[in-house]
Amino acid sequence: MSQQINLFNPIFLKQKKVFTALPMAEALGVIVAGVLLLTWFAGQRVAELERSAAAGKTLLADREQRLARATAQFAPRQKSAALEAQVAQAEAELKSLHDAESVLQGGSLGNTAGYAEYFRALSRQNVSGLWLTGVRIVGAGNDIGVQGRALQPTLIPNYIARMTAERVMHGKTFASLDISRPEAQAAPASAAPATAGAAASAATPVSASSPYVEFSLQSSAAEGTK
Repeated sequence: MSQQINLFNPIFLKQKKVFTALPMAEALGVIVAGVLLLTWFAGQRVAELERSAAAGKTLLADREQRLARATAQFAPRQKSAALEAQVAQAEAELKSLHDAESVLQGGSLGNTAGYAEYFRALSRQNVSGLWLTGVRIVGAGNDIGVQGRALQPTLIPNYIARMTAERVMHGKTFASLDISRPEAQAAPASAAPATAGAAASAATPVSASSPYVEFSLQSSAAEGTK
């Protein structure tokens, strides 16, 4: 009878060494190279940042110098008393001009546009059988008076209506209208009467009604001519 005996024992196998000196040295070399490369890159980056910082400092110093020169050149000047007095005088004159303009536009000094337009309106309203003997315009045209004569009293209302239709007369009102027929002057006496009867007749005045009527159109109670 035979029997097999297993004489294999794993402990007698040759063990493989994973981390030997050479691989460890290579790994250490790679690590050292990586560290050196990172150190070099960091140094380059730091140097670049230092150059940028230096350029920024130079630019800042240049701008500070320019600001100092501009401040010295354009330093704030103190107020001039003479200039302030001139400005105050100019403002006072401007205010006076504005006040004068307001007064002129208000019409308190009269009609600054003149009276030509009133007389043009009077000349345009030419009524046959009616004529003017006097015109009064006071101030800015708020007080107007017209005197005249007419062969017929009926011509006067027509004349007034035509006058008030003129543009320059818009807004004007009249307070009174007086119409009267004056007495004719007495017949003059003869310088050398032939008879006593003739002399007696000449001594007696002869009166008759005038062939025209006189009218006075006033915007107020005051009357006058201008």
